[in-house]
Amino acid sequence: MSRFTRRSFVGGALAATVASGASGVAGQPGSKPGVAAASWCEILRMPDRVTAYAEDSPRAIALARSQSTWRASGIEVRTEVRTGIQSGELSIDLAAAAVPLTRIHLRWSMPVNASVLIMGDAWERSYGDLAWRGFVPERAMPWYFATQAADGVHCYGVRTGARALCFWQMDREGISLWLDVSNGGMGVLLGQRELHAATVLARRGSTGEQPLQAVASFCRLLSPHPRLPQGPIYGTNDWYYAYGKNTSAQIYRDTDLIASLSLSGGYRPFSVIDMGWEGNSTFPDMARVAEEIRRRTVRPGIWVRPLEAPKDANTNLLLPAARFGSRRSRAAELAYDPTIPEALEAALARIRHPVQWGFELIKHDFSTYDLLGQWGSEMGAQPTNSGWHFSDRSRTNAEILLDFYTAIRKAAGDSPLILGCNTVGHLSAGLFELQRTGDDTSGQAWERTRRMGVNTLAYRLPQHGTFFVQDADCVAITKAVPWPQTRDWLDLVARSGTALFLSPAPDAIGEEQRAAIREAFAIAAAGDSHGRALDWLSETTPQDWRFENGSSASSATRHYNWSGENGCDPFSV
Repeated sequence: MSRFTRRSFVGGALAATVASGASGVAGQPGSKPGVAAASWCEILRMPDRVTAYAEDSPRAIALARSQSTWRASGIEVRTEVRTGIQSGELSIDLAAAAVPLTRIHLRWSMPVNASVLIMGDAWERSYGDLAWRGFVPERAMPWYFATQAADGVHCYGVRTGARALCFWQMDREGISLWLDVSNGGMGVLLGQRELHAATVLARRGSTGEQPLQAVASFCRLLSPHPRLPQGPIYGTNDWYYAYGKNTSAQIYRDTDLIASLSLSGGYRPFSVIDMGWEGNSTFPDMARVAEEIRRRTVRPGIWVRPLEAPKDANTNLLLPAARFGSRRSRAAELAYDPTIPEALEAALARIRHPVQWGFELIKHDFSTYDLLGQWGSEMGAQPTNSGWHFSDRSRTNAEILLDFYTAIRKAAGDSPLILGCNTVGHLSAGLFELQRTGDDTSGQAWERTRRMGVNTLAYRLPQHGTFFVQDADCVAITKAVPWPQTRDWLDLVARSGTALFLSPAPDAIGEEQRAAIREAFAIAAAGDSHGRALDWLSETTPQDWRFENGSSASSATRHYNWSGENGCDPFSV
């Protein structure tokens, strides 16, 4: 039973409307007399209520509406319906010259059909918790959500690049949208500027529409300008067998392995050096390491944690430990405050150096945790702890994240691919080519890969090719993980068309493993296979999949037994 993840590794080291298109019946619980409960909910209209919250006010501030503007106590929110793509859009702008705003709450009242299934998204990575579910009124659904009913799959969300951290709630009486505009865990000081907080979009589905395609179509609306790599992404990453104890010799061995198992010509694989290389005497010259990888006809990649500050860093450049709340053990993790120009430059140096060394893929990690003090699984309705702020209080947390991602893109230039890990995909879309969409898989416990890897691949597949290329995390080939499940996980990732990275422990690679890797790499390198889960609506880790091959116009279904002979391990995470 292993709990060995990248997070525990680091922690251990630090310790050393009007409803339309209604279906359903009037008179069911929660519905208004004479009004049918709807599966499609019209939200591209004026909300019924808008409420504001401020740092210095313990109570909600109800705003009064005058046409498209809501006002009270020096706060102004404008909700403007605009003609846009498909059925239009709702623009949300706000101003509060002297009020430290924390949240805005928009509410659309309408009876909602009790039979709908609901799927939400996650703040950054998912944590094995994505699913189609019934009503959970208190559940915070970041960025977008979809509903499944007899008349189709209906989708609601905010466009990528929002300037607020947005989440939705749905209950039998209506829909809520919350806009977190905090700075750190306190109110933002906007001064005289007006903030365009978010743009709301919705997509009405149709009967018989395939659910995955419906949500993917909506993701295309939310992310109009994705930045995508020119070819398929596959290769190796050493983390899940080395766990930070890597050497240049190991990297060259992995590189030789994948070079020998890849087809000659075409798009070449990547060899990604993960955490552990910094300060490691076996990596004395990183430019030479990159060149040695390239000499083997493989593309070099590298992991960095840009916001991590050394112990002797100037404390005036650092974020306050208060962002970790009561968990003071985390206070030893020092991070630069990117709202301070000098601190931002120190962080961006961690991006520029690999570019200068010749690396063609940069995987940057930990930025959400370093900035906000919480993992996505801890955030719920409050993305960070209260009682602290950034040095620059004039920008929202979403703006600070977005500005940091933009600075990373600019520092890297156009040449290297950028893979975001522990980054907010809804803010990185259009800036980074790749995104780790789920929490860590494992080279020590299959159950973790089943929960995290299979779940995120299935449920965030609509974001693949619409926001970025999806990376559901590595296929760890180790003796600690049963080969039958590993083989199936390798096959699924390859056929899904998403990024495929292996962590091949040398003592676990035999002829059977080599053959499976060779086949998976051939499928991945072709770049024309894609799949969908047939049991998407009923399984958190779908087992039945359908795959299509674009070049041959062929399709096939496969069943994967993720649970094994003994079922799932309830004690291993």
